[in-house]
Amino acid sequence: MSKVVSIRVKEETWRRLQKTARRLGRKPSDASALLLDEALRQDEFAFIQFRDSAVGRQAYVVGTGLAVWEILLVAQSCGGDVDRVSDLLDLPTAKVQAAVNYAAAFPSEVEDALSDADKTPEELRRLLPILETHSVSDL
Repeated sequence: MSKVVSIRVKEETWRRLQKTARRLGRKPSDASALLLDEALRQDEFAFIQFRDSAVGRQAYVVGTGLAVWEILLVAQSCGGDVDRVSDLLDLPTAKVQAAVNYAAAFPSEVEDALSDADKTPEELRRLLPILETHSVSDL
């Protein structure tokens, strides 16, 4: 169930919202709801921020180029061992734990991203034309 909220914004904020809404392909009211939700999530979860990506807006870990789902993919292959993931990705344990915490709170969002990533390199190249593949042995 959704609620209707009315707010007053300065003219400059309105112009910026309209521009962002156009870029996102949404109405200003829908973009407002999205941005408010993202801001509240960022406030609730340390080290989480939202960015545009080739496949839409995603939760990322601050100071990295990694989306939450990418860190979870590594964590799954490490049996959930946060310290091991931290070592493998050369990230502070707190940032890996932040991704794990966010994923626990929003499992369907992360599971959708993980299932989207479960594609062949050829399928992924359609979305990410600059995709490079590398082989990694024994994580």
